[in-house]
Amino acid sequence: MTETGIILKGIGGFYYVRTQSGVIECKARGRFRKAAEKPVIGDRVTIEVQDDGTGYMMSIEPRKNQLLRPAVANVDQLVVVCSAAPPKTETLLIDKVTAIAAHKGIDTLIVINKCDLDRGDRLYQIYTQAGFSVFRVSAETGEGVDALRAALAGKVSAFAGNSGVGKSSLLNCIDAEFNMKTGSISPKTERGRHTTRHVELVELPGGGCIADTPGFSAFDTEKMDLIRKDDLQYAFPEFEPYINQCRFTGCAHVKEKGCAIRAAVEDGKIPRERHESYCKLYESVKNLKEWELK
Repeated sequence: MTETGIILKGIGGFYYVRTQSGVIECKARGRFRKAAEKPVIGDRVTIEVQDDGTGYMMSIEPRKNQLLRPAVANVDQLVVVCSAAPPKTETLLIDKVTAIAAHKGIDTLIVINKCDLDRGDRLYQIYTQAGFSVFRVSAETGEGVDALRAALAGKVSAFAGNSGVGKSSLLNCIDAEFNMKTGSISPKTERGRHTTRHVELVELPGGGCIADTPGFSAFDTEKMDLIRKDDLQYAFPEFEPYINQCRFTGCAHVKEKGCAIRAAVEDGKIPRERHESYCKLYESVKNLKEWELK
């Protein structure tokens, strides 16, 4: 008997696939171990169910997107948890992750946690102006959690956030059955200790799944997940109205004269912090060779 389903987690060569019949423990056929394409969390797969109730993975459906680090596929939206309270989230970290998501066609939600300690007014202003859906929440008081929970219903959402930002506490608040251990913040460094060890899709009672990830460091942001320098401008959606308005063709939007994007920044139409992040990211990818992008 064959069934289709989604991979919720993989441990030690075993994959746990949610099907209409329930969660089935599967192994991948030998050809997957030799092929370049390995099964990852979030894959839609076809399995062959054995008499003992276990299964073998037969095929993987084409992916609509995939994050490399963490390895998760078919993500509907990326939920970036940040905070203006210690440990404060740098906008560059947020912008690295949102750029990767935009490049892969993944929607992004910005969630400002710990709003009972600091409302994060500047973060709210930056990302609402940039066109993102922004939620102010507090895992401590429950403020804003219902609205966020509604935004997660029926979708596969990947959560990311710098360590100590309260991501695990927020997930516990969204669904008490997460039973995640929350980390403490070191008073000396004001940095949290990572509490999430692997990627796993957790099903929500109202439908949909959440992939919790170990934090921003888990994303391959050193080379922007290999975004070409010419494509980076499109990873900042608020740039779009101005991209073809520059005086010179091939404008990098960094320091060129007659740049429409720089003019929009000066006019307050694009948040200055977003453009500063763009310039730093452009600097990090401008010298990538074509062979590094394959």
